[in-house]
Amino acid sequence: MTRYTSAELARGALGALLGIAVAGATARAVPGGPELLPFIVAPMGACAVLLFAVPASPLAQPWPVLGGNLVSTAIGLTAHWIVDDVLLAAAVGVGTAIGAMMLLGCLHPPGGACALLAATATPAIAEQGPLFVLTPVAVNTVVLLLVAVVVNNLTGRRYPHRPALPADTSPAAAALGITTPDVEQAMNRIADRLDVLPADIVSIVRDAETHALDRRLGAIPVSGIMSTDVVVVHPFESIYRARTLLVQRQVKTLPVVDDERRVVGVVSIIDLFTRDIVELEPVESIMRTDVTTIAAGTPVAELVPLMTAEGYKNLPVVDDAGRLVGMITRGELIAVLHRALLGAT
Repeated sequence: MTRYTSAELARGALGALLGIAVAGATARAVPGGPELLPFIVAPMGACAVLLFAVPASPLAQPWPVLGGNLVSTAIGLTAHWIVDDVLLAAAVGVGTAIGAMMLLGCLHPPGGACALLAATATPAIAEQGPLFVLTPVAVNTVVLLLVAVVVNNLTGRRYPHRPALPADTSPAAAALGITTPDVEQAMNRIADRLDVLPADIVSIVRDAETHALDRRLGAIPVSGIMSTDVVVVHPFESIYRARTLLVQRQVKTLPVVDDERRVVGVVSIIDLFTRDIVELEPVESIMRTDVTTIAAGTPVAELVPLMTAEGYKNLPVVDDAGRLVGMITRGELIAVLHRALLGAT
């Protein structure tokens, strides 16, 4: 059984309350139509369930909502006019509406109810005729959609729904990992078609992979695998000294720190060995200042996207005060992942 958070409960209940009230009040304010014509139609209740309780559903997006309701209402009215028997008109109207919605890509469950309502039209609906599609159905639908856009976005739920883009992956991961077309083909092979977007499934799978990695690595922090014997330089030291340290310590990157060991830049072997052999200019003249650091308490699993998708090979590790306490390299991460994979087999 699905458990909803308090925010989801409030969005669903209060959003529907506001949406139905505004949609009905707007239609009632529109002049025209028989006195007994409803100012809000019953299918809008089902529409509100989708828009405010499950706004990420493909069935709850603007085109299915608008197209489904209006096309189905028009089909239901047509069935009412050409089929004398009410029961047969209802069956023809709903069946035809469902087929039309599927063909037009606007499948919306309340659309079936709109078709049924129109096919079994009361005298007031029959008197309104084709205008029933506009008032109240179109007015109700458009206003409900607008309220859904406002309520969902103000309460932290993006609507219309757009699948979250999965994190960028390295070329190797992209070649081996699950992609949206892979999921779409798998869904097409399933007899019971799933009412979910393939891109949403990819996002779920990627998130599940991250959680699985967290579980596999346990609570290992970066401080548990980092190198603490880190050679550093200061901004005022010479390029010649930085080059010497790289050769002596056989490292590829040097953090540049201030007097309090806060990282202010980095210099790499590429930065230094494209220079003259002996240079007395200060390191600060060539160092890169756009440095990405990582906190010592960060779980190791969070290093994976940084060192694969982002391409970092070395990351300075800092404490809570931002002071350098170590370095983490891609080689150390690979060693940890290797141990984790061996433990899982």
